[in-house]
Amino acid sequence: MNPRRRKLFCEISPLCYEISVAKCCMMRRLRDCFSTERFCHLRSDAPLPVVVCKHKSLIRRQLGDVDMALQENKAVNLALAAPKISGVLIRPGEVFSLWHLVGKTSARKGYREGLMIRHGRPDKGIGGGLCQLSNLIHWIVLHTPFEITEHHHHDGVDLFPDFGRQVPFGVGTSISYNYLDYRFKNNTAQTFQLIVYTDEKYLNAELRAEKPLEVKYHIQSRNEHFVKENGVYYRCGEVWRECIDKSTGKALESRLIKTNHAQAMYDEKYIDKSKISNNTEQTRSEQS
Repeated sequence: MNPRRRKLFCEISPLCYEISVAKCCMMRRLRDCFSTERFCHLRSDAPLPVVVCKHKSLIRRQLGDVDMALQENKAVNLALAAPKISGVLIRPGEVFSLWHLVGKTSARKGYREGLMIRHGRPDKGIGGGLCQLSNLIHWIVLHTPFEITEHHHHDGVDLFPDFGRQVPFGVGTSISYNYLDYRFKNNTAQTFQLIVYTDEKYLNAELRAEKPLEVKYHIQSRNEHFVKENGVYYRCGEVWRECIDKSTGKALESRLIKTNHAQAMYDEKYIDKSKISNNTEQTRSEQS
């Protein structure tokens, strides 16, 4: 932290942080109370006929030096939260809100202390680890025509080394009840259904629809590499999304959705040496 920068109120003490969080939660409730948005809430046990996209992510991952007990607790938290979402119908014009469906996490509800991110650093707290749920849903949504209306990045930091990475770096999400939410809107003419569940190893999700989409989407990373700036490694690269016409195979759109420049917060030994730029030592002014 820059010693010359005046501390924010939330940084003064743990109590000030809790006061700030309570204020943010209250303001979000007030905004939602007066919002004209229609949030999805109806669920159905009967799956819609067409699978649009499905994916799964490993629940227990070795993230640098993170205590594996937090990973076990995360497995419990995900198993509690997934059924709150599974089966939900997202009808035309409706908005999906993760926190509207999951609700507040607490020890009373069975949630445990898991990994969380505070002020760009790993921390722990009750209900920690649910960003894996929002990450997976976001990955599914990137393969749809939905409009993402709220999405918070872990911008500026690469907290953990890769471990069995299946999706590009930079498409993660940051959530915190209830003021940092993940939301998207169904602006199409048909109803969709999100199914989420856990098994012994994976968090699973699939999006279903009434009829097939006429297009498909490919998400890929480009020009991914590490650079060393003033003695510090940064992960750089781009994430692109292509929209392809299923009937012709032609690309209808290719769009840059994220540019990464994130400080690697883990030991240099975890960095893939083949991805280190030849021009490893540079400054921000030289880059610009």
